[in-house]
Amino acid sequence: MTEIRGVLFDVDGTLVDSNYLHTVAWWQAFRRLDYDIPMAGIHRAIGMGGDKLIGHLLGGDPDPEIEETLDSTHGAVFSTFWPSLRAFDGAADLLRATAGRGLAVVLASSASAADLDALRAAIDADDAITKATSSSDAVESKPAPDILQAALDSADLRAKDTVFVGDSIWDIKSAAKLGIPTVALTCGGTSEAELRDAGAEQVFAGPRELLEHLDDSLLGQLAGR
Repeated sequence: MTEIRGVLFDVDGTLVDSNYLHTVAWWQAFRRLDYDIPMAGIHRAIGMGGDKLIGHLLGGDPDPEIEETLDSTHGAVFSTFWPSLRAFDGAADLLRATAGRGLAVVLASSASAADLDALRAAIDADDAITKATSSSDAVESKPAPDILQAALDSADLRAKDTVFVGDSIWDIKSAAKLGIPTVALTCGGTSEAELRDAGAEQVFAGPRELLEHLDDSLLGQLAGR
């Protein structure tokens, strides 16, 4: 029996240029409740699930009512940005090239189902996507590995037969807990040095550069096994 091999892709900040829109949406949510959180701090927490992000930025365990208000406000503000969402150059081509090499393409996203629909529309490569996850598929959000495990399970993949492509240190930490090597992209706003320090095995500027080096990348090596 031939084992299935595949690539898990983070979406926000990796395939779609949305990290700074999330930063603004969270900033507005915090301001609504009179929390003055610097945008730089918010941006550095993007990649965590919303519940982890709130606790990380406010410290400790926030009141559930406050957490719910912040999360719903962020979601409402971010939804106003849906028409502005744009995939990074080469994102759709990268997914199709990955699928064309016989690898399953799985979107390992912790976005809400509605946000994920908007993100997928921006990428416009559903023909190459095998499976996709949303926040409802994980009990605990990144940097916990739940969403990646859900992505593996959705496509009958094993960790040892996959590579993860992400853009944040939280992505890398999440993948490391399952023993999945990460290819990191700096297009989400995190530096190459930080991504390598977190454990990324390869770093590229964005989907287009990864596509141009696909055969020499961990993705190409996986396809050639």
